[in-house]
Amino acid sequence: MVTKHAADVKLVVFVCEAGMGSSLIGANQLKKRIKDLGLDVRVIHSPVNEVPPETDVVVAHEGLAERARKVAPAAVVLTFRNFLNNTASDQVVRSLSTGEDISSEPGQVA
Repeated sequence: MVTKHAADVKLVVFVCEAGMGSSLIGANQLKKRIKDLGLDVRVIHSPVNEVPPETDVVVAHEGLAERARKVAPAAVVLTFRNFLNNTASDQVVRSLSTGEDISSEPGQVA
């Protein structure tokens, strides 16, 4: 299990298979929600195989979770099943706004 303190989270990466589509929309929505909280947390969109090494939290569709964990072993990987009801993004926003630790268990799907 990887855990990060909310105050230590500086980079959240919303990953995708190829860099386009629904995940880009999800990344932009998450970016806006975090910006609206007034937090100094950067949100970017990235192909799953190109996650930057300094990433703190990865938001990934469940089909990309294992690849994300391999590419970013020091990051918390939060997964979701449905782009329209992305509970992983909700978890990131909730934890950052309340200052709670963010953690994931291997195989976790929110």
